[in-house]
Amino acid sequence: MTRRSGPATRPTVAPFAFAALVTALLAMPAAAETVTVITSFPKELTAAYKKAFEAKYPNDKLEILNKNTAAGIAFVREQPAGSRPEIFWASAPDAFEVLASSKLLQKTDAQNPAVPAKIGNYPINDPEGFYLGQALAGYGIMWNTRYLAANKLPEPKEWADLANPVYHGHVAISSPSRSGTTHLTVETILQGEGWPKGWGQLLAIAGNCAVITERSFGVPDGVASGQFGVGLVIDFFGLAAKNSGLPVEFIYPSVTSIVPANIALVAGSKAPEAGKRFIQYTLSDEGQALLLDKQISRLPVLPATYAKAPAGYPNPYSGKIQAKVNFDSNLSESRYYVVVALFDQLVTFRHKELVAATKAIQDAQKRLGARTSRELDEARRLAFAPPVDEKQAADPALLAAFRADKKDADASKRRAQVEEEWASKAKANYAKATELANAVK
Repeated sequence: MTRRSGPATRPTVAPFAFAALVTALLAMPAAAETVTVITSFPKELTAAYKKAFEAKYPNDKLEILNKNTAAGIAFVREQPAGSRPEIFWASAPDAFEVLASSKLLQKTDAQNPAVPAKIGNYPINDPEGFYLGQALAGYGIMWNTRYLAANKLPEPKEWADLANPVYHGHVAISSPSRSGTTHLTVETILQGEGWPKGWGQLLAIAGNCAVITERSFGVPDGVASGQFGVGLVIDFFGLAAKNSGLPVEFIYPSVTSIVPANIALVAGSKAPEAGKRFIQYTLSDEGQALLLDKQISRLPVLPATYAKAPAGYPNPYSGKIQAKVNFDSNLSESRYYVVVALFDQLVTFRHKELVAATKAIQDAQKRLGARTSRELDEARRLAFAPPVDEKQAADPALLAAFRADKKDADASKRRAQVEEEWASKAKANYAKATELANAVK
């Protein structure tokens, strides 16, 4: 995986020295300071860290500002230097690349040297030191065991299974423009399957979805309550629900990735030293052990922490999670705004039309049985192919228009024009696909 630039550096402090440093810092009296944390993580995790950190630092306060990843980036960008939050804490590595490229992150030496350099081929810490891996995360499929039994549905194993007609109306996903973890799931599928096949798979799955939820939390909550049967989620949503005794299961498909969930010190914050203390706490033995709480169920970056985990807890260092995708965060970051806008124009804003086309195609195939039809093949092409290929999506001018500040009138005009073209193409394609499929006898 490529990074911005610069040599990779690792601290030379021995693990016992780091532990001694953390112990000394925790014992040291400090003036009262507020550490403001921008995060997309659920309250079960943030509340646990707030309670534990403030117990160690009774003079300090941890302030949590919960925002989805895109909104969190925008918030940091909008704050003037000197009044920015101390910490940015999220699952999306490309979000940290965006902030680092905008010079909004401050290098820190808060690393724990007991954390390995890599997970698979992926660096756990930013080689330039702008952000650190605090947990590990994978992407997969969560389902409600009672729902599947009641509806006589098979347990899914791979992403492609969710495009099967048997799951029509039983699946849920969030939009990547509203959820950083959903964007990583989408990008993982695109990188693992390739642009055309990946989009075809995503569109077929979305055509089976009952809803596109407004927040990533809506998917696991809906699956756990039985509102939906199956959901595409980041692992800790599924694992936490299962470990808390809810009737759910979770699986990592073979086309998945294991990447760090990161933490970083924001440049221009009010209390950078207090922010650094919090980062060190999250990477300490005690801070990593908090991740094993059944309501959190995240994967620690510290290998030794897994010795404290309950039986059956997934360990990404053991080799049992077979993640085939070597995630490229630079590629993901470069086309982030194009991918999320394309998903919204094809899926989020045209979901009813996509669902109708998908159902018509499935019904037509049922009528045909084992037979094929040129009309049905064309209907599938119209419904499940993106309006731009990978080369067009990587066009520098297009990427620049989507990455530009919203105050740039020319870029905004170009962006709106492209989105309207995608929306019009999707609407026409779904209508024609439905017409062709309905005509198949």
